[in-house]
Amino acid sequence: MNSAANPYGLTMHEQRDALYAELHSRPFHVIQSPARISYLAVMVDVARKQADFEHFCELYRYFDKTPPSQDSVCLEADFGDLRVRRETHLEFVSYTVVNQGQPFLDDPFANTGLSRLPKDWLQTLGGTVVSAFHVAIEDAANQPEPELAQVKSYFEGMRLVGSQPQNGDAQVWTTFKIHSDGCGRMLIYNRGMSNSQLGRIVQRLIEVESYRLLALLGLPLARFYNQHLAQMDQQLVDLTQQLSASSGELDEQAVLEKIIDMAAWVESARAATTFRFSATVAYHDLVLKRLNELKEDEVSGHLTITEFMTRRLTPAVRTSKATGEHLENLSRRIDRVSDMMRTRVDMTIQSQNQHLLASMDRRSKIQLAMQHTVEGLSVAAISYYSIGLIKYLIEAAYEKGVPIDKSLAVGLAVPLVIGSVWWATRRIHKRFLKLAKEQMDIGEGEH
Repeated sequence: MNSAANPYGLTMHEQRDALYAELHSRPFHVIQSPARISYLAVMVDVARKQADFEHFCELYRYFDKTPPSQDSVCLEADFGDLRVRRETHLEFVSYTVVNQGQPFLDDPFANTGLSRLPKDWLQTLGGTVVSAFHVAIEDAANQPEPELAQVKSYFEGMRLVGSQPQNGDAQVWTTFKIHSDGCGRMLIYNRGMSNSQLGRIVQRLIEVESYRLLALLGLPLARFYNQHLAQMDQQLVDLTQQLSASSGELDEQAVLEKIIDMAAWVESARAATTFRFSATVAYHDLVLKRLNELKEDEVSGHLTITEFMTRRLTPAVRTSKATGEHLENLSRRIDRVSDMMRTRVDMTIQSQNQHLLASMDRRSKIQLAMQHTVEGLSVAAISYYSIGLIKYLIEAAYEKGVPIDKSLAVGLAVPLVIGSVWWATRRIHKRFLKLAKEQMDIGEGEH
């Protein structure tokens, strides 16, 4: 919104309207009693959400309504006494079907929200359903609440969980189990709540049931990886003891391969579980928040919803959280063992380098001694051949009549030649040493 769109001439943030709308994107239901409600939570990936939206638009065409032009986080279709709300979440899409048509049968679960939807539409719904249950709402002011035995018959004889939320303004019965139709069931008797209050209670109960199932998705992963974590711990202990107890030869290559295999397994496990375990903790927090908002009173002889959830759900969530922490701890321990192994390998390499340098130093000294020997032999050989050449020169000069003593001249030439050859050889040797030192100084300067 720019300054021209408000009377104060203020420049508004471009996302201000979207931020305001976000708080109203998922409004509470407004439900009259009696009503029959069905809820579905369908796991879909990002690629299938558009196809799911198009499938939702088919409902509009079935009821001769105009479908929406684009998807949204919350879409609600009003088909008279039937309302269908579709909400998109991070990893699932939910459908809440509110059926307020009359008349309702004596069995509160004989006529549900799903019974008003086309069967072929339900059968072609994409994704996988993780949560599916029915909520039957009765008005206690117009219909007396039945005896406990009658209520139990509605839930096929299963053990009931009872609750009186909102300080007794409603009576809720459920089992948190799957019934013969493949869905869960909740029965609510409205004792004095308004339509808005009833809608909020229903929304919270729906979220408690759906989020607790989504939170439990991490439990099978935790159980699977817990079977292997004890073995990995023992392998790591064995490797650590092997490193600490080994004072002699150690097959470092084999140990490194084991460490790499363990690190690869742990990182693969973390990649497969991090999102799921984080989602488990987030869903559990939402469940606890919704339970607190119910403000339950106890029904004599029955567990409340909060008691049931905290007793059964919380340990499962803790198992997932503990498994995730175990994987993180194992990863850190493997890193420390890997550092120890790298330090050991570095020390071994340094020791080998020291032995190699000492061996090279000994060879250099031998080569230097040999070089001095060769230099001495070279001086003798060069001097010998040089004196031979000088002797030829002296004899040639003597034959030409130069008055010299050949033996004396040759004798005097011997020390002069040897001294000259030795001096020239030392000069050349010193020159090469100087060049080598200059090259070493240049290399150290570059580093």
